[in-house]
Amino acid sequence: MSRAFNAMKPRKRSKWRLFAGKRYFTWKRYLSWVMGIEPGKLATIRTDEPLEHEVFTHSTPLLRSLRNVDMQLQYNKITNLRIAVDQLDGLMLRPGERFSYWRSIGKPTKRKGYLDGMVLHYGGFRPGVGGGLCQLSNLIFWMTLHTPLTVTERHRHSYDVFPDEQRTQPFGSGATCSYNYLDLQLMNHTDCTYQLKLWLDDSHLHGEWRSTENPLYHFEIYESDHLIHLEPWGGYIRSNSIRRKKLTRFGELAGDELITENHALMMYAPLLQTESKVESSFEMNQRSENF
Repeated sequence: MSRAFNAMKPRKRSKWRLFAGKRYFTWKRYLSWVMGIEPGKLATIRTDEPLEHEVFTHSTPLLRSLRNVDMQLQYNKITNLRIAVDQLDGLMLRPGERFSYWRSIGKPTKRKGYLDGMVLHYGGFRPGVGGGLCQLSNLIFWMTLHTPLTVTERHRHSYDVFPDEQRTQPFGSGATCSYNYLDLQLMNHTDCTYQLKLWLDDSHLHGEWRSTENPLYHFEIYESDHLIHLEPWGGYIRSNSIRRKKLTRFGELAGDELITENHALMMYAPLLQTESKVESSFEMNQRSENF
């Protein structure tokens, strides 16, 4: 375990290394799109008419007070979210089909109206076109964990950048995104059609998964094994497990499975007096991410 944590020690990489690495992963993804090697038929059909049954709904606030972050970047994020939501709202995920976050949204560019939002970068943040779209991928991932849909690709955030104030979800329950190599992909292995509904109001980003059938089970997501480690090289590593209970309509336990294990480099001083108070984070990937 300590060897794995030691591997998370930050390493300074040259600008050329960062540039070359990002281009490599970007073109690798483009190649997989062209060759059609990703499994399942891509979901592309959208409809405004909502399916009959609500499976799960969730919402997250559009604005947060973050230290040393220009609020204009968050206002710009709202514009970015509106553009992306317009590309996803009403998307149908039929049996055997695959959802790809970036294939559905496309590349965020200024020409499409995207603005500079906040992008996480090596434990800090900087402006970037399309910044803030991570809030949408986080929302979709969290909602999907409460459905029978299968997550086939998901990436963790690089660092635990901000304290847990105002957070309502467990640490490590998000899904970072960066065009196009950090994608969120889902598969529908059920016999039902699912529909993704998304919208914004003045204060929140809202989402729903709907279905043609009333689900037989519902799910509860919870955190276990939360720890904070002080490493010999001076950094704090935060870790936990995300698990999921599968419950029948009558509340009977039908299963309990591990979703993921998380390890994150903390970028602020942890409050160690009561370990149970620390609940959420961003994790490590050593690549820029839309926040």
